[in-house]
Amino acid sequence: MEVVIFCGGKGTRLWPHTENGNKHMIEIGGRPILWHLMKIYSSNGFKDFVLCLGKYGGDIWEYFSKKENIEENWKIKFVNTGDETPKAGRLAKVKKFVKGENFFVTYGDGVSDVNIKDLFNFHKKHGKIATLTAVRVPNQYGILDIDDKDEYYTINSFREKPRLDYWLNGGFFVFNKKIFDYLDKDKDLEREVLKKIAEEGELSAYKHNGFWKSMDTFKDVIQLNELWEDSAPWAIWEKSN
Repeated sequence: MEVVIFCGGKGTRLWPHTENGNKHMIEIGGRPILWHLMKIYSSNGFKDFVLCLGKYGGDIWEYFSKKENIEENWKIKFVNTGDETPKAGRLAKVKKFVKGENFFVTYGDGVSDVNIKDLFNFHKKHGKIATLTAVRVPNQYGILDIDDKDEYYTINSFREKPRLDYWLNGGFFVFNKKIFDYLDKDKDLEREVLKKIAEEGELSAYKHNGFWKSMDTFKDVIQLNELWEDSAPWAIWEKSN
């Protein structure tokens, strides 16, 4: 079963650290974040990867084409999907590499301890076109409960960076191949394709209450490296040894 990974973005929010290189090659614990993501899937038994390359895609090919940098049982297809292509267009360009009824898709800049096997079983059980992993993340700031009736606005409670009450799209998708009927080279995956599928009642959420973190800024890079030195909650392969 194929794992399609989007790794063609420019990483503008990580500028200037992505000025001369690919965002997905930024290292966490001495390995590219893309390697960590692939390791999550391979630790769950899914080792057939399709990498949607874009800007600085050569960096990815150069690293992952060397046997010493990958697991011996990984199968990797490198597909140049263009520098400016939106994600739906990138996905459409790799259609011929998807052989089965269902396949995985995810972003190349986030890690999680999501149970990939449970996610897939959930997708098969509901039988819809698409499943996304829904996550809740900590608020960046403390939340105040203020008494507006009090002249001096007394603070009744203070919650330091609580988890948000609503669910977010965390990637880690499972798609049925029917999704290719909705794709177009110029369409946006989230705002157009998934929105359309949701309107038709063909999109389900797999709720994940565990660890999830995306690498959007250099602050995230620092935090992920600190987590790697501490607990590395996404490194399920370490826990199974």
